[in-house]
Amino acid sequence: MNTLIVRTFLFELQERIVECLEKLDGTLFRRDRWERSEGGGGLSCVMERGNVFERGGVNYSHVFGQGLPASATAARPELSGRSFEAMGVSIVLHPYNPYAPTVHLNVRFLEASKEGAESVWWFGGGMDLTPYYGFEEDARHFHQTCKDALQPFGDNYHPHFKKWCDQYFYLKHRKEPRGIGGIFFDDLSQPDFNTCFNLTKSVGNHFLLAYVPILERRLNMSYSEHERDFQAYRRGRYVEFNLVWDRGTLFGLQTGGRAESILMSLPPIVKWRYSWEPESGSEEEKLYRNFLIGKDWV
Repeated sequence: MNTLIVRTFLFELQERIVECLEKLDGTLFRRDRWERSEGGGGLSCVMERGNVFERGGVNYSHVFGQGLPASATAARPELSGRSFEAMGVSIVLHPYNPYAPTVHLNVRFLEASKEGAESVWWFGGGMDLTPYYGFEEDARHFHQTCKDALQPFGDNYHPHFKKWCDQYFYLKHRKEPRGIGGIFFDDLSQPDFNTCFNLTKSVGNHFLLAYVPILERRLNMSYSEHERDFQAYRRGRYVEFNLVWDRGTLFGLQTGGRAESILMSLPPIVKWRYSWEPESGSEEEKLYRNFLIGKDWV
């Protein structure tokens, strides 16, 4: 019964977000249903070369198997050898306009079972913002909406999940954050199923409220090749995090998920440079100095 109500919410969340983004962009998502030979499948909704989004994906997956992958048992080795059922919605949006930030949302549920033992379940997810040019009103709005999503469940969730997000979306090899953070949580199973589910639903339901007003403010700002060039450079950090550190990417690949759906999070145009530094006093330097610092915005 638990998996049924979670699955219903996730599928409806995907469709609701897709419909909103299609209206905003004026382009339809490509919808690909896929099946996994080991069990399960999903629906990938992907847009490329839209009017607003250079690439965007709103993916739903529901997979199951006989053994949890290493990415899921690294922190909980006692679950090794259990069968599992995992489902979630994952969203990454890369607008064309460098003044419009990249955004990511994930909400997920996993249940691990073993004959003769009580099943173990937990929720995870969150959302985070990756701007290429910083605007304080955007940062405050995004973080305030994240706080609003968690506030009904108690005062302690937002500071804890905000800090967790800052620590998780951190490129250790670069010693810098991926963006300005948001909220992140995993292994959420206390105090009870209904509270954890309702909290996860609230996070998913606040995504459009957090991101769309920012996108609408920035999508028509004029820009030049200079800003696009810096956007491509900073997108490289996004790629590095997803391929080196992201647990969701590792989980999908280690469970034999559909690579096209898992890697839709990668931006289509990316650049790397050797030992590049922003010009002193530039807008690019302001991003590093004022925004990529793990700041408390609310």
